[in-house]
Amino acid sequence: MKTGVKALILSLSIAGGALLAPVIASAQIEITVAPPEPRVEVVPEPRPGYVWAPGYWGWRGGAHVWIGGHWIGERRGYHWVPDRWEQRGDHYHYWKGHWER
Repeated sequence: MKTGVKALILSLSIAGGALLAPVIASAQIEITVAPPEPRVEVVPEPRPGYVWAPGYWGWRGGAHVWIGGHWIGERRGYHWVPDRWEQRGDHYHYWKGHWER
């Protein structure tokens, strides 16, 4: 195969992967096991330029795992919507934390 064709195939593969990555990253989790009650966290003193993202129950290896709160860089004009679980019938849906205007 010519070098130019190989380079084209490689470029298209990389571009396709870059387009697919946000789709995979936005995938939501649906389970039938209710998450435990949130843990009580002591929120540190405010830090200029940062926003506190509270802890939440993640889903890893078929079980709920506590993910502790952490600081994230502030985005001016946006507010942080924390990670959360929502019940819909017998299922629980996980929504990843994100920035909103």
